[in-house]
Amino acid sequence: MTAGADFETVVQVLGLPPEARVEMRVPKKLLIEQGAPTAADKRVIGDGIEELQWFATCKPTTIGVPDYRDEVREYLEIAVVGCDLRPGAKAQRLTELIHRAIPYPVLLITRDPGGLALSLAHKRWAEREAGRIVIEDVEATGPLTKAVVDQAFIHDLSLANLPHRSLFTVYQGWITRVQALHAARLSGAYAATDEQSVLDRRRAALDTIYRLTREGATLRAKAAKEKQLNRRVDLNLQIQRLEAALDAARKDL
Repeated sequence: MTAGADFETVVQVLGLPPEARVEMRVPKKLLIEQGAPTAADKRVIGDGIEELQWFATCKPTTIGVPDYRDEVREYLEIAVVGCDLRPGAKAQRLTELIHRAIPYPVLLITRDPGGLALSLAHKRWAEREAGRIVIEDVEATGPLTKAVVDQAFIHDLSLANLPHRSLFTVYQGWITRVQALHAARLSGAYAATDEQSVLDRRRAALDTIYRLTREGATLRAKAAKEKQLNRRVDLNLQIQRLEAALDAARKDL
């Protein structure tokens, strides 16, 4: 899935009932009013978004899955939204602003010259402000390509493949598939699961790999500049130990 791919490709893959479809354009002005806490964010939205579309609403009456409530969050519906970004748009910040602006959990499909990307972010009640909703970590795919693992991910997004106990488990199912994609891009094999122990191990492995990769880049930069032979040898030994740790972490993906 590369530049020029359309939103409908993903929306169709979701396998949602016709009752869930909305097909409504969202005025950019509304997003600016609801989701731009600063003047800089207003400019980011105004300059970066070409069009925002609401494709579908997943709720008990449209997809036949119960809503979800506990002391942390309330999921009454899930919004499927698409956003066309202009060239040069600040995609990461815009993604966060859109998730913050819409009061429901969102499956967000963004499109820019690089192609399509998906993102999700769980929402919960704010701890010290009654009625206020905040987002948790944004899980994003990055640009989706025609690679085998990316295509396997896309075709695993169908509602039929997700746990149906509640809207929360549906949404979490999409998030775990994004995490499976990240793992697949490192391991070469896409394997989604909803088994919590496997998910915890995979999440820990991904966090370790990202951390060790950053540390490795720092060590290599130091080694390239180091003029003292004994110090360079020491740095290379650290890099070798780090590579061994990376190999061990990849086995948990």
